Amino acid sequence: ISFSCVDSSLSSLKNCQSYINTGMDIATHVALDLVESFNDVEDVNSMENVMLEYAAMDRELNHYMRAIEETVNQIKREKPENIPNLQQLVKERFTALESKNSDSDLQRNEKYMYFKDQLKEMRKQFCHRSGNDNEAIEQIDEDIAVTQSQMNFICPITQMEMKRPVRNKVCGHTYEEDAILKIIQTRKQQKKKVRCPKIGCSHADVKGSDLVPDEALKRAIDSQNKQ
Repeated sequence: ISFSCVDSSLSSLKNCQSYINTGMDIATHVALDLVESFNDVEDVNSMENVMLEYAAMDRELNHYMRAIEETVNQIKREKPENIPNLQQLVKERFTALESKNSDSDLQRNEKYMYFKDQLKEMRKQFCHRSGNDNEAIEQIDEDIAVTQSQMNFICPITQMEMKRPVRNKVCGHTYEEDAILKIIQTRKQQKKKVRCPKIGCSHADVKGSDLVPDEALKRAIDSQNKQ
C-alpha cells in the first residue's frame, strides 16, 4: 500500500496548524495593545475567547493528524491482505480521541498559557498608570513603583536595559535574549549546564527551549523610554 497521498495530506494539515499559530500570535498582540491603551476589560476578554477557539481548532487538528498517523502505522505493522477502509479507521480513531476532550485541554495549550501569562505581566507593568484620578496617589509611592519597575528592565547578565527581553518559563527571570543565548551556547560547547544569572535563583539548568519573548516587559520598557 502506498501512503504518499496520506503524507501529502498530513503536510497540508501541518500548514493549517501554522496558520492557527500565527492567528494566536496576532490575537495575543492585539490583547496586549488593548491593555496598553487601557481599553475595556470586555474587549480583552473577547480576545481570550478568540484564543480558546484557536486552541480548540489546534486540538482538533492534532487529534486528526494523530488518528491518521496511528492508523497508518497500524496498517504498516499488520500488513493486511485486503486494503482496509482507511477513511473509516481514521474516523473511528479520531472520534475516540475527541471523546476524551475537556475544557482543561484548552487551558493547557502552550500559546494560550503564554497569552494568559503575558496578559498578567502586561497588567502588572501598566496598572500603576491607570489609577483613578479621583483617588489621591502619593507621589512617593508612585516613584517607588516606577523605580522597582525600572529595576526589572535591567538584564542580570549585561547590567544594561533590555532591548529584547526573554523570560525563563521555569524560574520566571528575564534576560537580554542575545546575552543568555550566548552563555547557553558557550556552556553547551563546554558540556556544562547554565545556572540562572539572576542573583539568588537556584535554577541550575537554563535551556534555550525554556525561554519565551517577554512582550509585556518589552512594551513597558519602550513606553518608559517614550516618556
